[in-house]
Amino acid sequence: MTSRVTAGWNVDTMAAVFYRLMSRCSRLSRAFPLALYHSRSPSRRWQRVALGLGATLAAIPISQSQSTSLTHEDLIKRAVSLVTDGANTFLSQTTLALIDALTEYTKAVHTLISLQRQYTGLVGHISEKEEDAIWQVIIEARVKMSMYREKYLSFDSKWLAAVSLSEMAAEAAYQAGADLASVTAHTHIQMAQSQVEEMKQLALKAEAKLAQVQVEEIHVKRIEEAAAKASKEAANLPAKEEEIPEQYLRED
Repeated sequence: MTSRVTAGWNVDTMAAVFYRLMSRCSRLSRAFPLALYHSRSPSRRWQRVALGLGATLAAIPISQSQSTSLTHEDLIKRAVSLVTDGANTFLSQTTLALIDALTEYTKAVHTLISLQRQYTGLVGHISEKEEDAIWQVIIEARVKMSMYREKYLSFDSKWLAAVSLSEMAAEAAYQAGADLASVTAHTHIQMAQSQVEEMKQLALKAEAKLAQVQVEEIHVKRIEEAAAKASKEAANLPAKEEEIPEQYLRED
């Protein structure tokens, strides 16, 4: 019956009916905008939010069949899982960069320790020219060490920011009921902190050895200077003793 009625309508009649229907829908949308907004599927609302935040729509795949069954809580859990994943990635990258920088710095400190020890063993046994050449190498090693120190301190500030962000993401996941994301974030933080702390301890031990070697160098230099001064005074002493008898002889 429907097909017969439709077949009896001409094109102008169908167009007029379609126009009236569109006009009514337009008036309803203006009169009840909130009702139309809430009637949209959750996937549509998420797409609007995702586009506004610059997120990737493919990050949370929601099929048309799932869109009607997902609740606000489900969408929040998915969103907070993305946040924790991003925070974990940020923490991983900064941790790797910081560990590499700490490794380079620690190696530079040990290189300087080796040079300082070699120089300390040669104090008093080399010429001034050789001493100047060794000091030039030591100065270059110190500059390199300082450069690596600035580099690791720069990554350290970024790493601390990443840890703070991961902690907030873990707390947000816990509050949203995404327990797995929260536990994963906390585990990631603990692993990163453990690895960085281990490398920092190695760097601190290297710095302590360097300070000890520098103290030894100062001590050896003082001993060498005292010995040189005593040797010089001892070399001048016989000459003065010879002059005294000669003066007495002249007076006689």
